[in-house]
Amino acid sequence: MEQYYPLIAKILFALYCLVILGGGLVAVLARGLVRAMVGLVLTMFGVAGMYLLMAAPFIALMQLLIYVGAVTILIFFAIMLTSAPAGNEERKPRLIRQGFLAFAAGIGPAVMLALICMKSPQVTTGLPKVVPISVLGGQLVTNLVLAFELISVVLLIAMAGAVLLGWERRKKAK
Repeated sequence: MEQYYPLIAKILFALYCLVILGGGLVAVLARGLVRAMVGLVLTMFGVAGMYLLMAAPFIALMQLLIYVGAVTILIFFAIMLTSAPAGNEERKPRLIRQGFLAFAAGIGPAVMLALICMKSPQVTTGLPKVVPISVLGGQLVTNLVLAFELISVVLLIAMAGAVLLGWERRKKAK
């Protein structure tokens, strides 16, 4: 079974890339904000899968808890509280030139990175030493407590901003 591990990893990598790209396309091309948010969630799930492929299950779990859970819920509340349009309004037709420029802006850096990676490949060093979750958790509440608390401050500010935006919109509507 071990001889199939590289093949399975490549298949999972391709699958997660498709999930990330598909979610990104849904997020960018969706007409409604809620559908765009679903695309964002799909993209974040793909990123969590990539972390799992890199043998970082704790980071994958934090990706799911913090970004998919907390940040997405805050974005959802901000959308609902601000009474943003549902996306059914008329949109101006996109010009072919703008689409081409957007594609060129996206594909340019990708091609440059691919060329750099092909011209100077790096030697893999194997998997890093596994750190138990209990040790990592101990570090988060001792040495890394500032970074751990900053995450909660960012979430608190995002939540307060969403409530403030909703409050101002409703105040103006009356």
